[in-house]
Amino acid sequence: MTGIAFDNADQIRHAYIIASADIETSTEAAEKIAMAAVCKGSGKLPCGVCSACAKVKKGTHPDVKIIERLADDKGKQKREITVAQVREVSADAIVLPNESRYKVYIFREADCMNTEAQNAALKLLEEPPKGVILLLCVTNPSALLTTVRSRCVELNLYGEKYRDSSYVSLASEYLNLAAKGSAFDLWKWCERNNTLSVSEMAEFALCSAEMITDMLCGRKDAGGISAEKLMELEHLMEKCLGYLEVNVGVKQLFGLIGVDTMPPAISDKNNKRKRN
Repeated sequence: MTGIAFDNADQIRHAYIIASADIETSTEAAEKIAMAAVCKGSGKLPCGVCSACAKVKKGTHPDVKIIERLADDKGKQKREITVAQVREVSADAIVLPNESRYKVYIFREADCMNTEAQNAALKLLEEPPKGVILLLCVTNPSALLTTVRSRCVELNLYGEKYRDSSYVSLASEYLNLAAKGSAFDLWKWCERNNTLSVSEMAEFALCSAEMITDMLCGRKDAGGISAEKLMELEHLMEKCLGYLEVNVGVKQLFGLIGVDTMPPAISDKNNKRKRN
């Protein structure tokens, strides 16, 4: 992996889902992010040559830990990463780092976490101790709970075809309308799309959240949407994903999107027009 680099460690987000066709590729990318977090070099991170980077490569850095499926008493690898393993991480995460500002936990085959383990991980993702970075390596991100996915930046190493182009188009349409600022056009768009299934709605919200993250990080043109507004839209997508978990209907969620996307002044004016 040569494309992962940061100007400084503060640019690294607290949680990533790294998806690829094979677990070795995603693990390699995770190790690059871990090296960047603990790197002692200068310039673009990771430098790849300092003592901290060398320790990550060797698997000996005390602040970078790998979590994977355990072996049973016969030496055969178990099917799942268990809730006990995640709780061990949670307990260890509150302990200060040994050599770095950061502690990094790389979950190999994070899509093998059972539901109980994922719910335990969700608590850590929602309120991570300062300086803790969680890297979830997967080949099947859809095996993760939508609430887990919504709290992570997703790095797609499959290539552009991994994300269904229909969701990319739908998310692009939505963000273009948000930039345009027309409440009428947005409501018409919501009405056209409020027949999506629950799973389709989740994919749309996740794709939108990923695009917003790219805009906030400067990897994608924001189309004139301010950083403050982008953060509001990101929170709105997270809210939608949370409501899906408690069985709120898709039509209601598009109604929420129609109301909360537009600036208050525009929404108020539109509501007055409807009343009149």
